[in-house]
Amino acid sequence: MPLTPELGSAYHQADYVVFGHRRGTPELVLRIGRRNQGLDELLEHLQAAGAAFVTAANPHGEKKSYEENLAACDALCRSPLIIGYPWFRGEGRDPGGRWPPEPSLLIVGLPRKEAEHLGVVLQQNAVVFVEKGAKPELLVLV
Repeated sequence: MPLTPELGSAYHQADYVVFGHRRGTPELVLRIGRRNQGLDELLEHLQAAGAAFVTAANPHGEKKSYEENLAACDALCRSPLIIGYPWFRGEGRDPGGRWPPEPSLLIVGLPRKEAEHLGVVLQQNAVVFVEKGAKPELLVLV
């Protein structure tokens, strides 16, 4: 399914939120095209060159129930494709409130090609990838 302009715009405007990355610190919010010092610090702490923000929710942009999306994210947590990489739970949020939050993971150290492959396996239209010191970018997969 091709990525519609509306859906592409929604992906670019979304907040990609990471939970529990550091004790006593509020959520880490990533935005496409905006460098994030907190993420750079996390990558430095974990000695990683980059990270991918990935969801298993709403394959091909088709809306599923929260329960279905949560189950898909739980399965992603157990996936052999991410074994050996530290990860943090999170969610993709629509700042306009048109879409419910999507359970997601920030997978630290996952290389770009593996992030793209994981997104394809999960039937996602896109994933977010960021290298230390750079701005998060949307990798369109369709």
